[in-house]
Amino acid sequence: MGMPAQNIRWTAEMVRALPDDGRRYELLGGELLVSPAPSHLHQRALRLLYDLVAPYVHGNILGEVFWSPADIEFAPDTILQPDLFVVPEPLAGQVKQWSEIDTLLLVVEIVSPSTAFGDRNRKRPEYQKKRIPEYWIVDLDARIVECWRPDDSRPEILSEQLIWQPIKNLPALTIALPEYFARVFGE
Repeated sequence: MGMPAQNIRWTAEMVRALPDDGRRYELLGGELLVSPAPSHLHQRALRLLYDLVAPYVHGNILGEVFWSPADIEFAPDTILQPDLFVVPEPLAGQVKQWSEIDTLLLVVEIVSPSTAFGDRNRKRPEYQKKRIPEYWIVDLDARIVECWRPDDSRPEILSEQLIWQPIKNLPALTIALPEYFARVFGE
């Protein structure tokens, strides 16, 4: 997450009026946060994770999987752009604008040096407050995934296997993390 921009209280409307300049604009409690465009490695990690999550979500009719840029507006002074997120059914098929999304089934951030603090310490509490069932922080440098749930004070740190079971009687999605990270790094 980049540096806070200016010392004014921003609104979602003001952020939407900014030019499309390749930067990532997010809004937390009226504070504008600006980040550079993601790296190639970040985007590869995102694509590979999408390739694993999307068939599971779509095959089990859980909702729809999206990626940023997408302005998820939780409040008039809060817009977040998760790297990957799942809009649950039945909302998924009805969404016409990002501002109509008020709940998510899963949120994923792939951290970089410029976003790590914000993803862990600014965005995470917001996702927990919104009762997002799972928030994954993918740390490429450490080759781990931090899994957060709404009431967690500490994450579950995963290095071998990520298991996601959004509905109890549904078979779980299992991601072998060493293989995922090896693919990300082209090993």
